[in-house]
Amino acid sequence: MSNLALSGGKAELAGMDEMPSWPQAREGDNETLLEILRSGNWGSTSGEVVHQFEQEFTKYQDAMYGTALVNGTLAIVAALRASGVGMGDEVIVPPYTFIATAAAPLFVGAVPVFADIDLETHLLDPAAVEAAITPRTRAVIPVHLGGRAADMDSFQRIAAKRQVAIIEDCAQAIGTRYKETAVGSLGDVGTFSFQSSKNMSAGEGGFVTTNDPSKADLLYSLVNVGRVRDGGWYEHQNVGLNLRMTEFQGSILRSQLRHHPADQSLRSRNAEILDAEFRGAEGLHISRPDPNLTTHGHHLYLMRVPELGRAGLRDAAVKALAAEGVQAAAGYVPLHRNKAIQSESQSVARHFEREWPERNCPNADIVSSDTIWLPQRMLLGTEDQTLAIARAVRKVVKAEAELRQLALSG
Repeated sequence: MSNLALSGGKAELAGMDEMPSWPQAREGDNETLLEILRSGNWGSTSGEVVHQFEQEFTKYQDAMYGTALVNGTLAIVAALRASGVGMGDEVIVPPYTFIATAAAPLFVGAVPVFADIDLETHLLDPAAVEAAITPRTRAVIPVHLGGRAADMDSFQRIAAKRQVAIIEDCAQAIGTRYKETAVGSLGDVGTFSFQSSKNMSAGEGGFVTTNDPSKADLLYSLVNVGRVRDGGWYEHQNVGLNLRMTEFQGSILRSQLRHHPADQSLRSRNAEILDAEFRGAEGLHISRPDPNLTTHGHHLYLMRVPELGRAGLRDAAVKALAAEGVQAAAGYVPLHRNKAIQSESQSVARHFEREWPERNCPNADIVSSDTIWLPQRMLLGTEDQTLAIARAVRKVVKAEAELRQLALSG
């Protein structure tokens, strides 16, 4: 009989409790939400909860200024506009990330230009960025993917040398610290997401941080329909959008922020267990530790299965893990091959009578075929559950022949 649960074997997590759900309601959330409901102050222009959250989260991320808004996608759009990115400019982005990172430049009339990632870390490669910079480049968006910080020393050097803005995409990196400093305070602007899957969530929501007071004022104005701080209600000094967060979201996020350190500690502990179980395992590769990474956000646990990837069996492995009781995902399709991004980018470039600079990104192609994610929910269990996850992964990775047969049988 096969050892895989998918073929009749015993599932590694069989008989164990369900993994914790996410997002999680916390004690006191019902009362604070009801208090806001009864107050009638549902919007942040008439309440204080979002303002309090802005102060708390800005401090948590070691930044000087911060503004809450509706989601992480529009956080990037606001960051680009506040950094002076506009029509016809180029913005360098990684191809292995969520589509919002590449779509955001298009929303301001700019063109996303892809630079390849580092095969070891899945993160934007500074050398590839240098090669992609042109006189039209106005910004670079390193993504702290999965909670691992990008090489911010290199990106800070690039910014100083080439006079480009660095916008940190921290959607998956709440609490991540690089050389003791929280991400979101290392570039010109940091952007965050509080979407349902994120390590802090209000269902939706976003945030922008900066240490530049002029950018902070412009970000506030862009989020608040062009208004300025302490200005009149109909005093619109900029063309802005209404991107304000509600008091309900602010209340949930204040609660999530209070619990984040304990959640982070649990994820880190379980990730360390997986690291110890996986490092050196046959057919499985995890990234080497980064000495500059003081705290990993652990939104995702990324691992590569190169042999299974080359055999076209990565997706079969994800299916086999599900049968073992392990929620896993195949991850991103690389954005430089996304038809919608290609079409829109070509259209914007043609408007300015030039060709879109399509880039070859072989490392992104490789990891998109051989990477498996464990979402952060899989890092919130007990030690026994985490060890069972490790057994399941090792079992599946070693079962290439069985996976090939299962793939052939459909």
